[in-house]
Amino acid sequence: MDARTKRPVKKRDDSAATVRYADMLSAMGTEPRLRIVRLLLTAHPEGMVVGDIAGALQIANSTLSHHLDKLKSKGLVNVRREGTFLWVSADTAALQELLGFLFAECCTRNRAIEPQKIVCCI
Repeated sequence: MDARTKRPVKKRDDSAATVRYADMLSAMGTEPRLRIVRLLLTAHPEGMVVGDIAGALQIANSTLSHHLDKLKSKGLVNVRREGTFLWVSADTAALQELLGFLFAECCTRNRAIEPQKIVCCI
């Protein structure tokens, strides 16, 4: 009930967005995939060649391919071909949207966590 208008508060139906964000979090929910995303963020905006990712993280190419496919299918990374090279970059717009979804609930609507404690770096 809205205290000002005395009318029931209409809840937003964000179930489709919630499913999408859950899928994105699930895709990053393994240690290798989270390491891949973090590495790609350090190489933003250019991204990295697949072989360089494999070397930096010591992941076999076939395993890396599997992880990149999962991240790509959930919209977390972009892949582009330049000649014989595959370049992979983090989709920062998608990550910003995901973080915004989490941030809105915890730090703006109910203030469970102070926003200043989120935006500072480790």
